[in-house]
Amino acid sequence: VRLFLHVVAATVWVGGQITLAALVPALRGAGEGVTRVAARAFNRVAWPAFGVLVVTGVWNVIAVDDDSAAFQHTLMLKYVLVLASGVTAYVHQRATSRTTMAVFGALTGLSAVGALFVGVWLAQ
Repeated sequence: VRLFLHVVAATVWVGGQITLAALVPALRGAGEGVTRVAARAFNRVAWPAFGVLVVTGVWNVIAVDDDSAAFQHTLMLKYVLVLASGVTAYVHQRATSRTTMAVFGALTGLSAVGALFVGVWLAQ
């Protein structure tokens, strides 16, 4: 259950960002404010998924109980990427200029994909 919830939440958080980023150009052409409406709808599922990721991530760490230096260093990298993903997503959501939205949207996506990669790396 723990791993299933973690993977489903990661699918929503990371996959949703990739999907929404691919749809933004088409949404902009659909009319004024359509992108904003889609982003708000996504946020209603994305932020709860991020919360599930954090909770199940802590649960995963407790269940694994690996004290090796390599695991701990990799885990710290994962924590930094997760924090960066959440903070940059928050800034992106609050941004008022297109440039700020673009920069923080890209940083959010990169840090989320990085956290996903490191998570898979930790699971090996």
